[in-house]
This record gives sequence, structure tokens and C-alpha cells, in this order.
Amino acid sequence: MANAYDVIVIGSGPGGYIAAIRASQLGLKVAVVEREHLAGICSNWGCIPTKALLRTADVMHTATHAKDYGLTLEGTIKPDVKAIVDRSRGIAHRMNNGVGFLFKKNKVDIIWGEAKLTKPGEIVVSKTTKKPMEPIGPIPKNTLGEGTYTANHIIIATGARPRALPGIEPDGKLIWTYFEAMKPEEMPKSLLVMGSGAIGIEFASFYRTMGVEVTVVEIMSQVMPVEDAEISALAKKQFERQGMKILLEAKVAKVVKGANSVTATIELKDGKTQEITADRMISAVGVQANVEGIGLETLGVKTDRGFIVIDGYGKTNVPGLYAIGDVAGPPLLAHKAEHEAVICVEKIAGLPNVHPMDKLKIPGCTYCNPQVASVGLTEARAKAEGRDIRVGRFPFVANGKAIALGEDQGLVKTIFDKKTGELIGAHMVGAEVTELIQGFVVAMNLETTEEELMHTIFPHPTISETMKESVLDAYGRALNA
Repeated sequence: MANAYDVIVIGSGPGGYIAAIRASQLGLKVAVVEREHLAGICSNWGCIPTKALLRTADVMHTATHAKDYGLTLEGTIKPDVKAIVDRSRGIAHRMNNGVGFLFKKNKVDIIWGEAKLTKPGEIVVSKTTKKPMEPIGPIPKNTLGEGTYTANHIIIATGARPRALPGIEPDGKLIWTYFEAMKPEEMPKSLLVMGSGAIGIEFASFYRTMGVEVTVVEIMSQVMPVEDAEISALAKKQFERQGMKILLEAKVAKVVKGANSVTATIELKDGKTQEITADRMISAVGVQANVEGIGLETLGVKTDRGFIVIDGYGKTNVPGLYAIGDVAGPPLLAHKAEHEAVICVEKIAGLPNVHPMDKLKIPGCTYCNPQVASVGLTEARAKAEGRDIRVGRFPFVANGKAIALGEDQGLVKTIFDKKTGELIGAHMVGAEVTELIQGFVVAMNLETTEEELMHTIFPHPTISETMKESVLDAYGRALNA
């Protein structure tokens, strides 16, 4: 049958397109259903275009500190908002087109429209009602359209969207989600950011570097609540030195919209309230899975707190139905979705030695200034689990390369099991730590001990030397501090 497949994937984001390509590589007949744009939120509105904005912020930061490097720049350095946004959107378009190319290369069929599960092994695709915020590349040629399609295995990879709080719903003009924050028509003079997770703090960092007055309101007791408390505290100090205002254990209780500004009532931890008026506000209080309208109820698919329940291989409670990525629960990270996709498809194909993902070995990266990256247990969680641990620390201020770069504010923190020497956590703040963290991820995946790390030669001069020194410090052997 023309409309019959081995695997159908609903959604073409990081999880969806990787699942489709891997399935095709394994000799399966594959189709992907997409309703809006190839490559999903990550490439079009998330991971990639935000990094383009943050790269602009990095260049801006370096240029405004040129004097520190012995350079004189004449004239005022001003952000060109349109040019900044155009560059970011252009990169998103390039990523979108790249996924289309990969589908063609790997002989993956594209079905354009909205998919709905009707019974096990069957979907009905209808014309899309989703209107993208902007055209992101043309619909690829030779795509399939409305109709009924069948597959032995159906993978749900529909992703997630910004969560809205009652009474503080984004309106696209005064209260933004990351969609609007990514393409401002003009730079606001002031900005209120509600939430200091990765999304909130990255946008706070970008806009502050662009000269905007930024206030961050966080309901928890630290910025970036999932990070190690010591790393979070150091990052907070750097944010505040840059002029960012941060209110912790505080809640946005009410927002009143003006003609071209918002006034928020903030409930502080001491019970008092404070009013803050800003040109714009970003709501960054998490995301919710896209589970509506795809027929989960028809098939009786189990969900928990808005996410599809799966086992370690992506299987739902319905035979032949799977879920991967954000729709299947935290951590809500593109690289988690990609790895989950490979595990799911290889299990479907019957490959031997397919193992469930160890979520403790998934790195987290936040691309603010300074960058933050981590993997494994925080010190607090390790202690809460009753672990007997060794903790090592090494500051960037004692690293020659960091000093030469003018980036000497940072810290690497490592956590070891005292009995076995196993590396169980690594946490970093500072320049380029989002690139460095993978060294610790590889080490943890290989079950490396402190002895093996100590005998690994790190090149000099590099910031990566802070990683080895942190390991040495955990055992009282640091050489440069």
C-alpha cells in the first residue's frame, strides 16, 4: 500500500527528524508528519537562533570592552536590531532547509498536515490549521498531504510550547514568550523577565548586554534552580555586576498593561510587595507538552502531569505507539530528544544491546554570560542521597589561558564518590564551559575514576586545565592553586 509504512513519526523537531533518519538507515520505510516547519522549535525558534543572538551579545560585550585589550574603537557601538534579528532568522532558515535536505538524502517521506491517531497503527492527516509566525522555508516538493496512513510503529515527537500563567498570558506585544523575544521590532529600554531557567536567563543576558535595563524575578531561592547552588551563586554575582537586577523567592502576582509598558506587582519573600514598570515582559515559566488534538484519548494513552508516559525505550502503554523528546517529559533538551530517538528506533529495529538512557549523564548548558554547564548530581543532591563524597574546585582566576583571554571569572566543581572514586557530578561556570562539559560527560559514560582523570594529559595553555585541577583538588593535589 502506498500509504503504509514501517515507521511514521509525528513531528520533525530534533527527536522526530533523528528518529526518521535513523529508521531509514536501518532499512525501514519511514514518513514524517509535519504541520508547521521542518526541524521543529529548536532549530527555528529555540536552540540555534537564540545562540545566534547570544553570539551577537558576545561580540557586543567584547567590543564595548576593547580598551581592556589595548584597542581603541572610535564612535559608539549600537545594536542594529533589524540586522541582529535578520541574522538569527537567516540561520533558522538554513537549519530548516538542512533538515529538508537530510530527509531527501535518506529517502524519508514528508506528509504535510496535522496528524491524529484514530486506532493503533493508523493516523489521519488533515490540512494544517497552524499558522507559523513567519514563513520558514518553502514546503518541500513532493510532500504528501491529507489522507489515512498506517504504520507498524508510530512515534509521537510533537514537542512542547511556552507555558502561560493565568492572568499573565503572553499577548505578543507587551508580554512576550521566547517567540517574540527572539525578533523584537525595536530594543526596549527596560525588560522584566519572569523565570530564571535556561530560557529566561539567556534572554536576560542577551538584552542586558544590548544595554536594556533587565530585572529577573525568580520564585525559587536561586537563579537557574536546577544548577548546583555554588555555581548558581557565582553566576548571579556576575549577572549583577553587569547591571542585571535579580529578585529571588519572589513572585509576579499581577500585571497591569499600559499603552506601551507593563506594571508588575511583585510579592517578595518578606511578604512585602514591589511594583516594577518595564517596557516589555518575558514569560519564561516553563513549557507544556503538545499532547492536545492528536488522539491520545481515543487510544487511551497514559499521561502524567501533561507528559506522555514511556518506558526506557520510548514505548507507551499502547502497543506500537511511542513518544520521544519534550512530549515525553523532562529534561526538556534537544540532545535528550535526539538520543531518545536513536534508542527508540534501534529497539524497534531489534538491534542488540540497546540500553535505556541514563538521565544523570545528560549534560545541561545555559548560554548566558557567563556560561553555565553541568552533568550528574549536584553537591546537595549527592548529600541528600546519603553519598559520602569528595568535592574539588578550581577557579578560572588561577588559569593562565582564562587570564590571557580576559575571562578569569569562573569555577569548575567536581563531585566524586569517596569510596569508589567514581565521578558523579561536574558543574561549571565561565567562558566556553558549554564546550568543556562534554569532557566530563564522556568520562562519566566510561565510568572513569579520579585516578584515570589525574593521569590524563590536558593541553596547555587551555581553559580545560581547570577540569583536571578540579579533580586534583578533590584529592588535595591541586598544583596551580
